[in-house]
Order: sequence, then C-alpha cells, then structure tokens
Amino acid sequence: MPGFELNQVPLLSRSALDRAEELRTDEQALKEGWATARLLRMNRRGQFRVEGSEVVLESATSLAAEPAPGAIFLGVDGTHIWAVRDNDIEGQLADLRAVGLSTVRLDDVMLGVLGSALALLNWHDRAGFSAADGTPTTPAHGGWTRVDDAGHEEFPRIDPAVICLVHDGGDRVLLGRQHSWPERMFSILAGFVEAGESLERCVEREIREEVGLDVREIRYLGSQPWPLPRSLMLGFTAVGDPDQPLVFADGEIAEAHWFTREEVRTALAAGAWGSITGATTSDPEQHRLLLPGSISIARTIVESWAAAA
Repeated sequence: MPGFELNQVPLLSRSALDRAEELRTDEQALKEGWATARLLRMNRRGQFRVEGSEVVLESATSLAAEPAPGAIFLGVDGTHIWAVRDNDIEGQLADLRAVGLSTVRLDDVMLGVLGSALALLNWHDRAGFSAADGTPTTPAHGGWTRVDDAGHEEFPRIDPAVICLVHDGGDRVLLGRQHSWPERMFSILAGFVEAGESLERCVEREIREEVGLDVREIRYLGSQPWPLPRSLMLGFTAVGDPDQPLVFADGEIAEAHWFTREEVRTALAAGAWGSITGATTSDPEQHRLLLPGSISIARTIVESWAAAA
C-alpha cells in the first residue's frame, strides 16, 4: 500500500486567530482595546457557556474597567479577545471534547480562541510558584509569561507526545483500548516524548512498550495542539507485522486488535463513540468498533488512512 497523507488539517490545528503577540507587552494598547474587547469565561473543567450553537463571548468590561490581573490576552479578531477563569459560570455549558460531538459551530477563529484559552488557563493554575526558587510568580505580557520577584521569567509549558497509526502495509490497522475507555472504543497508540529522545525513537519505544510490536517505515504526518492539559500531539504512521504477538507490557493498554479497512470505514460512518446511541450497552454485536471524536487528531489520521485506498 502506498503511503498516505492527512486528508484535512486536524481541527485544533486550524486556528485563524491573530495572536497579535506584538501587543502583549504594550500595556497602553491593551488598555485601549479592553473597552471593546470580548471575553471568554472558562471554568476549571474547561467548560464555557454556549447559547444555541454559538460560544458566548461577553463584553470584557463586564469583568472590570481595565484588563484584570488574571485575564489572558488571546489575540485580535476585529476586537481584542481575552479569557478568564470563572468557576461560577452558569447556563448551557460545553467543552472542547464535547463540541466534536455536538451542534456547536466553531469556525477557525473560535477553535484558536478555545484551544489557546484552555492551554493558558491550565498552565496558570499550575505555575503560581517559580521553578527557580519557589517564590510566587505573577502574570505578565497579557498572561503569556509569569515573573517572580527576582525577574525570572517562565513561559507556558508544552509536553510533546507522539501518536501513531500502525498498519500492515495493506488493509489492516492496529487499534488499542485503554483500561478507562468504554468497551469497544479503540484508537491509535500514543505516548509522551522522553528527555533526550527523538520523535522517531519515541514512536518505536512507545509502541514496543504498549503492545510489544516492532515497527518500521516511521513517517511524520502532522501535528495538533491538545490542551488537555498541555500537550502537542505529533502524528506519525508506521508499519508493523500482524503475525508478531502482541504483549501489553506497561499495563496502559487493556486490549488491541488488527481491524480491516472495511471495519474502520463502517465505524467511521457510524459516528464518534460518544455520539452513538447504545455505544455503552452490553450488546457485543452493536458497533464492534467505536472511534474517537473529530476534535482529536486520532480521528483525522484514521480517516485519512481509511480513505487512502
């Protein structure tokens, strides 16, 4: 089988938001823009308010007359856009995982707003003290850095992780299920990059650790931010031998199986696992294979492989 490419840009990689990084250090420009700015409120669960099919962005002045210390400047789309942590938001709520299965409409600008807000707010929640000396830090540069009393500056942390579709060079693909996932929900394999490790060696190691399989012809496909809480997913494909026994050495994978291209196409046509009625029932004949939602790069990779032949 010839190699395949991603047939579309993963959802969270489509951000069209102008980040306007030149404004982050311009306090006067941020103050002037605040008067007409829009504000996203997001709670600790990553939820935000929606009305019908739209994400609610309210006037920034409903929070304060000037940029609030805990607010984060996300960028510009006609007006300035900010985000703030608010655990008391009420009404109809959604999160990034859910919008991939719902009727909430997200254009490329809003995808950038939500992804950036979630990643930055999660980082601020965990970065209140300096990694250098343990002293308290305060937000700076529109929320894109934190600084301690000694002037040491820290930036948002991102954890790189590989995610790889393993196929047999023909019409079969290897999919695994984690212990915490519903029955019959499968996806491609993933793991975090270790210090001093290249991406390709990480692919080899993670697949060997998770399912005991040796892979070859490792090839990069594309990337997607995954702010749950702070990852960057780097997508790959590789070839493995279906006759090699699977060994679940590290305990992360509960089961893994080789599925045919037709089985994958049938599962894709049925929808994402969380949106299928009866997906968590005990009927083993109903939806033998359930796949992740469209918000994940895993879905994009699987769809691209399924459509390649």
